[in-house]
Amino acid sequence: PNVIDEIPILAVAAALAEGTTVIRDAAELRVKETDRIAVVASHLRAMGAKVEEFPDGMAITGGAPLKGARLQSHHDHRIAMAFSIAGLFASGETVMEGTDCVNTSYPGFEQTLRVMQKGGKMKRKTRELIGLKGTGKPAVRPAATA
Repeated sequence: PNVIDEIPILAVAAALAEGTTVIRDAAELRVKETDRIAVVASHLRAMGAKVEEFPDGMAITGGAPLKGARLQSHHDHRIAMAFSIAGLFASGETVMEGTDCVNTSYPGFEQTLRVMQKGGKMKRKTRELIGLKGTGKPAVRPAATA
């Protein structure tokens, strides 16, 4: 898939959605900073989601409430961010260990996460997340006003 780096957070979204989401042709995830297929499947299961793992992906049956868990980032920034966000939707406490790796791609993530925990208001200013073409890196800017 063209969204290989987004699969950890898409898998979290799938666990929160109703129905079954199947991710295939993503074997590349096995050789990223960690084996993201194995780690995502394991972490989602630890939070109470039903996940079937394949050599090249997974099937996630969503709709069951997530529960808090103690999880490791495995020094993978995408895992750390995806499951920190999953924790916002889980009952109980979620502890994500090893989050220093997030600075690799999103140095302001911890601050953004705190804002999300408080109800998602960023000083009443709307922000846009934009993709910078060809870089694979997003940027945040003030939203255009109508």
